[in-house]
Amino acid sequence: MKKSFFIVFIVLANLWQLSAQIAADSIVGELKLLNNSEVKAQRTSLQATFEEVQNTPDWKPYDANYENEPETAIWLKFELENRSNDTLPIYCFTAHDYAYVYQQVGTDFKTFKNGNLVPLYKRSNKREFYITELVLPPSQKSQVFIRVNSTRKIKNGNVALFTKAYYLEFANNYIESEKHSVAFMVFYILSLFTIFLFGVVFWLRTRHNLYAYYLAYIFFQLVFAFAALRGTTVSVGNFFLHLSYRSGTLPEASQFLFIGFYIFFIINLLEIKKYNQSLTKALNYFGWFCLLYGLTIFIYLIFWKDAAISSDITTTVRFIVLPLNLVMLIWIIYKVKHPLLKYFVVGHSFFFIGAVLASYVMITKSNHHPESIFNFPYAPTIIFQAGLLAEVFCFAFALGENIFLLQKEKETTSQNLITQLQKNQQLQENMRVELDRKINQKTEELIQLYSKIEKQKEEQLKNSFTQKLQEMEMLALRSQMNPHFLFNSLNSIKHLIMTSRNEDAISYLDDFSTLLRSILYNSNREIISVEEELEIIKLYLSLEKNRMGDTFNYTIDVSSIEELSQFNIPPLLLQPFVENAIWHGLRPSQSGQKLLKITFDTSDILKIIIEDNGIGRKASSSENKMHKSMGMEITRERLALFNHSNETSIKLEIIDLESENKPLGTKVVLTYFYS
Repeated sequence: MKKSFFIVFIVLANLWQLSAQIAADSIVGELKLLNNSEVKAQRTSLQATFEEVQNTPDWKPYDANYENEPETAIWLKFELENRSNDTLPIYCFTAHDYAYVYQQVGTDFKTFKNGNLVPLYKRSNKREFYITELVLPPSQKSQVFIRVNSTRKIKNGNVALFTKAYYLEFANNYIESEKHSVAFMVFYILSLFTIFLFGVVFWLRTRHNLYAYYLAYIFFQLVFAFAALRGTTVSVGNFFLHLSYRSGTLPEASQFLFIGFYIFFIINLLEIKKYNQSLTKALNYFGWFCLLYGLTIFIYLIFWKDAAISSDITTTVRFIVLPLNLVMLIWIIYKVKHPLLKYFVVGHSFFFIGAVLASYVMITKSNHHPESIFNFPYAPTIIFQAGLLAEVFCFAFALGENIFLLQKEKETTSQNLITQLQKNQQLQENMRVELDRKINQKTEELIQLYSKIEKQKEEQLKNSFTQKLQEMEMLALRSQMNPHFLFNSLNSIKHLIMTSRNEDAISYLDDFSTLLRSILYNSNREIISVEEELEIIKLYLSLEKNRMGDTFNYTIDVSSIEELSQFNIPPLLLQPFVENAIWHGLRPSQSGQKLLKITFDTSDILKIIIEDNGIGRKASSSENKMHKSMGMEITRERLALFNHSNETSIKLEIIDLESENKPLGTKVVLTYFYS
């Protein structure tokens, strides 16, 4: 009797022991842990450790009372037994943001980390965040603890055990169910990245704020896209998988950051400031509001996240922002008449429709209704991204047409400039012809007058000559040479005549006439050789030397006359610089020796240096406040036109020579180079 009782007791004890275990080799397909009599559970704070939980007696059956709460963790405990003679893999499914599985191996516990928000480098399963593989040795038991928690509420029943065959089928079905949604997300990212690269190229070439705002707009869309892609099965190239952050932080913040930069981009693209100041100010306020909200919600969701409050905030803000977007669209259509407005209307309409539809799906949760057309994975995100992508393509076309418009405007401006320059050239040509005729006429009259001079008519000759000098001065004002030179040259002739130095007067007049003829002849030519220009400068300097006397000396250094003939420059290019050096630098100087040095250096490529030891530009400008050098302005304009219309260019550089803040003169460097 006692023996029979003992046998019954042993059998019942074994049956009770078996009831506290899960036979892993007997699992068929999927075994849900919710309401499983072999699974115990308890709720703890997020700070509770495995050692603390392992030794607590507060374990209760795992039932519907253990619904996930964002600020708590749920612990599950059960024992697995492999009664077969083969090593058995069991797959633990946990669809939570954080899942830690502790499996007993001998006397120790092996820890596995998985979950949507666990960084990839810390995850035990690099391919799927929701599956943890547990390997059971043959004919052994293994105690298992599971800790799960999420930043949002998750329905019960999402913790289960899979066999290998069921796991492979489940994983394949999961990937298959979301492949179309994921494919669109990848296409969205690749499209944005391609457009972003083109934007970088345009910004590097132009440095225009328009492209900077566009790049920021695309960049934060990429952040939004990668953050949305993080919760999918795609892991290749998604660097956000290596980051841990609170759910919803980046998607929510990045949306409003790219909306803010989008508004600034529209202000620049449509040049709204030209059309309406009030609209510009309102859009600026709206843009700054979106940027500040994006940064604020990002900080809040990281440090002070409250699921209920953050949901209310995002919903409220959308009810504010979406109507404002509609108002902005209508206001811009009414006020702005820009050629690119059509792209904005179409693109913004896509964005607005996508945002409204995505918000509707998110609020009504219609993507979870089996009969809804939006019943597909990540429906709100896909709808919003579709609207954004259509908008991005519209603005890509707009930027392309904007470049065309800018090029067309540039061509129109260049054509108008060329037309105006041609008119100016024709006017100058007519003036030169008329001036040549009058100078020849007056020169002949002067020569005839010199042959008839008699001592008894000296007073009459003085009056007549003075009148002719005044006429010559008025004619010289219409030429490109400084009136000081012409006036003083004629006064020198007058002085020679008055002192009865008729032969010197005639010789001086011959040189003077030769110089004027050379100037007028070369003025009709677009370019001359540097060698011809040198001859004009020599003639001009000989006249200035004759007039100014021994206090003025000049030198001309030429490395090779033959090489100078190979270089072409605009005619009379050097004369204004030489004239300025003499009249504004050397003439006011108190120095005993007034030196002018002109160097033609052809050792590398032609470099012309005009250097004087005069009073410098600062002192000269203070002494000549009422004088405006038209010769210098004309010379700069001619240089610009020459550089624009020729394969070769001339670079102008004016250097103030100083020592210890004392002026030592001025150096003008003209460098000839090939564009």
